[in-house]
Amino acid sequence: MHRFLLSCALFCLSIFSIFAQTEAYRQYIETYKSMAIDQMLRYRIPASITLAQGLLESSAGSSLLATTANNHFGIKTGGSWTGPFVLRTDDAPNEQFRKYNSAAESFEDHSLFLTGRKRYSSLFALAPNDYKGWAYGLKNCGYATNPKYAELLIGVIERYDLAQYDRYEHVAENVFQRVVERKAESVARRLYICNDLVYVIVGAGDSFESIARDMGISERKLRKYNEVDKYYELSRGEVVFLTKKKSRVAKSIRETYHIVAAGESMYSIAQRYGIKMIKLYKWNNLPPTYVPEVGASLLLR
Repeated sequence: MHRFLLSCALFCLSIFSIFAQTEAYRQYIETYKSMAIDQMLRYRIPASITLAQGLLESSAGSSLLATTANNHFGIKTGGSWTGPFVLRTDDAPNEQFRKYNSAAESFEDHSLFLTGRKRYSSLFALAPNDYKGWAYGLKNCGYATNPKYAELLIGVIERYDLAQYDRYEHVAENVFQRVVERKAESVARRLYICNDLVYVIVGAGDSFESIARDMGISERKLRKYNEVDKYYELSRGEVVFLTKKKSRVAKSIRETYHIVAAGESMYSIAQRYGIKMIKLYKWNNLPPTYVPEVGASLLLR
């Protein structure tokens, strides 16, 4: 009888452990899926791969590296890293791992890590939705020492249907249908999402007039959504939102900091996060005449 009760207890504990892990994974995916999609759009790394690596490398955000150093991908300092680091035992004792100010910095650095190293260059010849090719490619290129790393990534992707986030253009069109009235079944422009807002990227020869015409929105409203006057002219590569911007950043990056890069303005930073400029000034107690300097930290809320 005692052995039977012990077996039942162990079985129940096992079921509870599986449920807890599944729930932690789902919460992680919900928190960071937008961030992974954003990285995919900017760097052509499948969102499914970014999410799966984050889940495995950080134990769904619960690892010591993730909780103390915001390091979600187990990236070590290497020879080029000049930022802060923490010491952890991995393949050897007291190895140096990169430390970040936020999870957003970790996701960004993960993309830069892959795009900036020649050994991963072959991966970018793969289709952005070829998560299996990316999984085996990462293993073959030496990202991890675990011989089953590719299979682990693929298993997580398929169990949690992470490949749906690689089909981002379809997600964008579905959201677009809900927020913008339009008669055409499709548009020639590619649609993106930031902070749950739909936007387009300005191409050669684009103007507010041409974008408004394509999207079935008045030019006046489009300018208002993007906080510019009637004289403002677009430049190639800019973001144009198709609905009103928000008063808060995405939940996953709240209470973090944006580090100002060369060429950025308060307007371009607000556009990057899909937020109203007035909020960016308010969160940082700045006057409307403030011009950000390279390296300055701006609080995001």
